[in-house]
Amino acid sequence: MLDQSKAGRVAIIGMGPRGLGALNALAERAAEVDQIIEVDVFEPGKIPGPGPNFDPDQSDLCLLNIPLRSIDLGDPAGEGIGPGRLIDWIEDGEDGETYPPRAFLGAYLARWYSYLANSMPHLQITHHRQYVRDIRGTAGAWYLWGQEGAYGPYDEVLLTQGQPDTEPDPQIARWQEHLRQGAAQDSGAEMLQAYPANRLMAAAQSWRGRTVAIRGLGLSTLDVLRLLTLGQGGHFAEGRYHPSGNEPARILPFSLNGHAPVPKPANAQLDRRYEPTEAETCAFARELATALRLGPKAAVAQIAQSLLAPTYRILAEDGVDCGPGTVEAWLETERDHPGAQECNPPIAALRHGIEMAMGTRPPSPGYVIGQVWRKWQDALRRGFNPGQSDVETARALEKFDEGLKRFSYGPPVGAAHEMLMLIEVGLVDLHAADDPDVVLTPEGWQLLPGDDSSSASVMVDAVLPAPTLDHCRDALVLALCKRGHMTRLAEGLGAKIAPDGRLIGEDGRPRGGLSLLGRLALGNVVAVDSIHDCFGAASARWADAAVARLVRRPLAA
Repeated sequence: MLDQSKAGRVAIIGMGPRGLGALNALAERAAEVDQIIEVDVFEPGKIPGPGPNFDPDQSDLCLLNIPLRSIDLGDPAGEGIGPGRLIDWIEDGEDGETYPPRAFLGAYLARWYSYLANSMPHLQITHHRQYVRDIRGTAGAWYLWGQEGAYGPYDEVLLTQGQPDTEPDPQIARWQEHLRQGAAQDSGAEMLQAYPANRLMAAAQSWRGRTVAIRGLGLSTLDVLRLLTLGQGGHFAEGRYHPSGNEPARILPFSLNGHAPVPKPANAQLDRRYEPTEAETCAFARELATALRLGPKAAVAQIAQSLLAPTYRILAEDGVDCGPGTVEAWLETERDHPGAQECNPPIAALRHGIEMAMGTRPPSPGYVIGQVWRKWQDALRRGFNPGQSDVETARALEKFDEGLKRFSYGPPVGAAHEMLMLIEVGLVDLHAADDPDVVLTPEGWQLLPGDDSSSASVMVDAVLPAPTLDHCRDALVLALCKRGHMTRLAEGLGAKIAPDGRLIGEDGRPRGGLSLLGRLALGNVVAVDSIHDCFGAASARWADAAVARLVRRPLAA
């Protein structure tokens, strides 16, 4: 029978997928101990659950990079009594091969939150639609300050805000200053972020006939291309793009290496070719545990060693005889210079990736390694995240994972096909894609000095800032750092946390009841950009520890 006494009060700051995963884990633990927990959710968005990245109102042109068959967030609230699994939301005529819109997942996450807020008897949830600017207090008595005053006391406070507000990097800061100057301002030059998508798509209605440059060639750029083409009335049919006449004249994407991410295998049958065996995955888990106790170079070498057996096996099963030492050489280059192995020009690399994804061309060692690494992401998080490895070792392993994202986080092959079709009709141009030396002009930007064909009057920034404390300007984060409750793990990394998520202060001690999950904990955790990480082991560890503390102590006075 439900104990009507309340175990305590919890505040969760930010209710996107990360906050929702933590809330769901908290609901499960509260039910296990048969206690009521009051939860105040601080989320400025009108719809808690999806966050801005999965806003249900955003354009359906922004797609997930995961097919439905690969999305398993668990069963909301457990026991089949919640809103059901995502796969149950598939519409008639669709199957697990569909890459759904981000808005589709957002609608599902909103329903999940609604279920927890209205149908879970062990949680009493209140949504406060506002930002939190400050946190003060101590263990067992934390107070929050928002636009409408103070809230508290809380026994537990969890920060899950996602990407914090960050100072612009030097290149963007220089461009912003250029746009504020007279000549560029008079010319009508513009610069926008890739998201929110609806704002970008609306702005693009006035870009007909103009040249648009896109900083970045990652997954966000593929969304931007759809917004600038399909979002302006064009369509794909019979293997080519049919413009509406409302598109920009040309689109010039560019990045540090000029290569788009390599698409995932086109279907489940092809994807099964890259499945590691159970023995190979167990060996990886052992190698990871060993690596976390080593120095940075030795740790990455240890992890690379675990990739050899599955890579050689899969290549052999595909009839690829790459010769002894080939995979070792690829991994050695990857450890020191990620991506330096790819020497094809951008368009040739794009075609090559499509052919490997479609199974019409044998996979390269890098493609196999990337797909195996994708399938080991859960094992990587389970093994890495609880470990308190040396900071430089953590940095090296995070860098290795980041480099392999060009394969492991690849887009649907359909998106790569669309980009190729846009290139073939001359709408997308990659001739300046490889790390151009951008020059500022009165009209905007020139990607290649002296090359008028690389001039653009619009710039779209599709590069997400790194989740570090170094250049963060979020008011709450700055306040916590000022009070010594939050400290940087190391330069270029996030905040220092304990294995259960508690912040570690400047005195080296965990802050009782003050915790952090997500991107801003980078370095303590790894592979945090996956939707699966939001509902994974980190949320469970926090909920386990928080509920254990709540049932041992009375509500703060």
